[in-house]
Amino acid sequence: MIVLAWAFVALFALLFWGVPLGFGMGLVGAAGFAIIVGWVPTLHVIGQIAYDSVLNYNLSVVPLFVLMGQLFAHSRMADELYDASYAFVGHMAGGMAIATIFACGAFSAVSGSSLACAAAMTAVAAPNMKKFNYDDGFAAGTIAAGSTLDILIPPSIVMVIYAILTQVELGKLMIAGFLPGLVLIAFYIVAIVVVTKVWPNLGPPGQRSPWSVRLARLKEVWAMVVLFAISLGGIYLGVFTPTEAAGVGAFGAFAIAVARRRLTRQAFLRMLADATTTTSTIFFVVIGALIFANLVTVSGAGEAIQSWVRGLGLSQMELMFALLGIYILLGCVLDASAMTVLTVPIFYPIIMQAGIDPIWFGIFIIIVVGIGLIHPPMGMLLLIVKSLIPGISMKELLKGVAPYLVADAAAIGLMIAYPQIVLVLPNLMP
Repeated sequence: MIVLAWAFVALFALLFWGVPLGFGMGLVGAAGFAIIVGWVPTLHVIGQIAYDSVLNYNLSVVPLFVLMGQLFAHSRMADELYDASYAFVGHMAGGMAIATIFACGAFSAVSGSSLACAAAMTAVAAPNMKKFNYDDGFAAGTIAAGSTLDILIPPSIVMVIYAILTQVELGKLMIAGFLPGLVLIAFYIVAIVVVTKVWPNLGPPGQRSPWSVRLARLKEVWAMVVLFAISLGGIYLGVFTPTEAAGVGAFGAFAIAVARRRLTRQAFLRMLADATTTTSTIFFVVIGALIFANLVTVSGAGEAIQSWVRGLGLSQMELMFALLGIYILLGCVLDASAMTVLTVPIFYPIIMQAGIDPIWFGIFIIIVVGIGLIHPPMGMLLLIVKSLIPGISMKELLKGVAPYLVADAAAIGLMIAYPQIVLVLPNLMP
């Protein structure tokens, strides 16, 4: 336990010094593991974890999801999603913010990476909101919050990691995220309406689009709707496995981009480079987190935490609120994948003993780690959006994202009160 405590101190120090998360967890985890069991076993464990992770068939969906998202981003389909959303709601107060949330939700249905969503939507939505005098912080906060939908609305890389760790059926987990994703979109829109009602200067109305323009914009996004319906519908009906659906989605996105002549040679090479970088980053984080998780195991901390929590005799509701607090604290310094890898092996046996449905718990974790992406000090999406919007301060960004954090809290409360929001669709699957 003492070694683990010092390991966390060292990890936080490395993160604040700017060491990448995956490398930091891997380095600290390996050093702590070596102190307990020696360097020779440690080197064997590092090699085995890296080998198993890269060759894990279930993780093969990660590069396919990332590639699909990059294809949509680089072929300007994200622009079409935003234009279609804006055509219907842009004339309302806060309409461009609502359009951004809709566009993020639609992009999430064809992408497995929040980072790709944030990059694409910042490039599309930020200039338009700036043009109509939207508050910079509110605009940036909207993009950051909307991008968290990417880990909840299938396909989702965090869902893949959770399914691997718990052996929960990935297809059912992905289907379970669909309705909560819609609920979260609705709560975000309510937040926008309330905020712009109280402070109209934050999101002035844009121009009204005639119905001819609205219908034309809808025609531009029909291919994406069909692709999402085929991929998710195939999983729901049992026609595709999630890995096969990811392959179908990536190929479909490529075919759409080529058919529309949106994928130049330069854009294709840049897309491949971005997809490779994103995939490599995800795998480094997963491998580093698994190495650190091995330290947690050999230190005995996992069993100690489980025994301590069981000894408290918490009810299901008390247990969920306790875990909520833990995940919010961890979200200050860790990203979604790392939190999932580190905590699920510890908490999963506890929630199973408490009689909590593992699919419901998976969606709960995904929403909570999504909150971690947009709250300080290490909210990854905040840092990405800030880097892409010149001149915006972190203080402005935090003010802009605050209403969406309230919406997240309300959505979690609703999901706890009515778990069937999560379970109704997977329970209907064959």
